[in-house]
Amino acid sequence: MKVKCVEAFDLPGAWFSLVGEVLDHGREYTVQQGSFVGQRRRELEFMSLKVTNPGHRPLIPQMPPGVGIPPPTSMEYVEEYYHTYFVGSDKQPGEEYTYGSYIHKQLLPLLEKYKQGPNTNQGCITIGDASSILLEHPPCLRLIDTRVQDGKLHFAVYYRSWDLWGGFPVNMAATQLLKEELASALEVEDGEILALSKGLHLWEYSWEWASCRLRRDDAGAA
Repeated sequence: MKVKCVEAFDLPGAWFSLVGEVLDHGREYTVQQGSFVGQRRRELEFMSLKVTNPGHRPLIPQMPPGVGIPPPTSMEYVEEYYHTYFVGSDKQPGEEYTYGSYIHKQLLPLLEKYKQGPNTNQGCITIGDASSILLEHPPCLRLIDTRVQDGKLHFAVYYRSWDLWGGFPVNMAATQLLKEELASALEVEDGEILALSKGLHLWEYSWEWASCRLRRDDAGAA
């Protein structure tokens, strides 16, 4: 598998760089099993990302004037998503899970571990369990690993599958909001985000938008 390593200053910069990487280096294929069977996508085989200043505002991509495409998300949506789905413990009717249904119950134990001593490798939040593989749509986010080092709280996250256009901006902004809240509770500074995925992709519907954002005209190229 080819490993693509990207380093960015902030979250919008990371998104912009990765859009280019997927368009240029993503393998194109048709989904045979899982979500959206029969649809095409371009996907990096394995992606490693380092964001050095993820707290720099804005947290989400902005569309420059004249591009003529909708932004992938808004901060109003991110805030709602963060409180109801990412860290909230309640599930809505029809939801098999939320990220918060796994994350919420681990936050206080995580804080307690760090208050006992910051030099530990045990501050790892897991999403999903042994039965998750049986779900029609298992969680995409599977891990939020944490590290307090040199007075800063850092996150390392892993996504088994990750929609770059619509999912990445919301997920990363929510991840940053959580990191800021935990850093404040621990009285440490906000740190970096490292992200890994063997399934970072753009669905076919977004190829033209992605090319327009990069001011290209090669959306149909393989």
